[in-house]
Amino acid sequence: MKTLSLSTILLLASLSLYAQTFNSFYSSIVENTSQANLLNDLTTFESFGVKNVGSTRLTDAENWITSRYQSLGYTDIVLQPFSYSAGTSNNIIITKTGTVYPNTFLIIDAHYDTINGPGTNDNGSGTVLIMELARLLKDIDTEYSIKFIHFSGEEDGLVGSNYYVNTTVIPQNLDIRLVFNIDEVGGLAGTNNDTIVCERDLSSPPSNNAASNAFTNNLATLIELYSTLNTEISYAYASDYIPFENNGEIITGLYEKNETPYAHTANDLLVNMDVPYLYQVTKGSLGAALEFANAYETLSIEEESQLNNQISITPNPSDGVVKIVFAEPLNQSVDFKLTDMLGKDVFETSLTEQSQTLSIDGLSSAQYFAVFKLNNKRFIKRLIIE
Repeated sequence: MKTLSLSTILLLASLSLYAQTFNSFYSSIVENTSQANLLNDLTTFESFGVKNVGSTRLTDAENWITSRYQSLGYTDIVLQPFSYSAGTSNNIIITKTGTVYPNTFLIIDAHYDTINGPGTNDNGSGTVLIMELARLLKDIDTEYSIKFIHFSGEEDGLVGSNYYVNTTVIPQNLDIRLVFNIDEVGGLAGTNNDTIVCERDLSSPPSNNAASNAFTNNLATLIELYSTLNTEISYAYASDYIPFENNGEIITGLYEKNETPYAHTANDLLVNMDVPYLYQVTKGSLGAALEFANAYETLSIEEESQLNNQISITPNPSDGVVKIVFAEPLNQSVDFKLTDMLGKDVFETSLTEQSQTLSIDGLSSAQYFAVFKLNNKRFIKRLIIE
């Protein structure tokens, strides 16, 4: 079990002080969400039939999911096998590497196994939502790394997610920013599906509950910013975020408000779902993922060249004091931070003057990234401290 670290305390402070606001760059990505993609993928998912562990039908779904990521251009795709009484299956783990914090992960997960029926809602809805997020995030720069994980064995007692936590997260001491779980978000046909439930951690260990609450409140705000849905806050239970929660990780999740009566039956079918509702859930989830992973616009070669000439850091190498000078007066503050080669923040401030001198003599002699945040864009220089 993890204790509440200084980084978590700082995280809580930042989450509480800065309310989420609409981001036009994020919105431009969200608007590319395709309802047709979701419908087509749900149709394919349903066609595989009952996808219980040990069946060829689950293997067919696994191959389809894996092929989708390959077609999108992802190369870090891992099939993690595990065995238990029902048979052998695989967790599907896809990693998109962050630019500033490559070793800190936003995990977006859903299970793809089903029981007693094709599970088009439980959890084909979460499965296709994540694949649509992965499509739209593929070429977007994010400060944090993202792991898209499709767990198996969920219906038999969270077997796959427990295996991943016990054999990967714990032994590798994986640095997880947030676990964002998607389970049964397809809505119920014939009802007014206008609300999504955002789930927070209210159980033991208590050390991660405050951070989960902060992220979940932000999730609700982001869902409402980037979709037409209302939100409701509830508690997390009985899904693949629980093994992470038990390990002290910060979790949040989504679950449909109008709960289907067809889960775990032969009637968990596309005809009993509300695809436009899933489309809105996907849009809101994408907006949240962009925020949680710190997505940003990529600088063009011309913009990068201009900024390189407009921003100077001297001396470099530095002996503990640096002077940052902008070629022109600032009309707004610029967020500035130093990160080490492992992607950890070691210094952070806000720059408000055209010329500003900073004392960084508490930092070890090493090479660092100097990261300037200008609106939705990031500019990075290297700084050596001797």
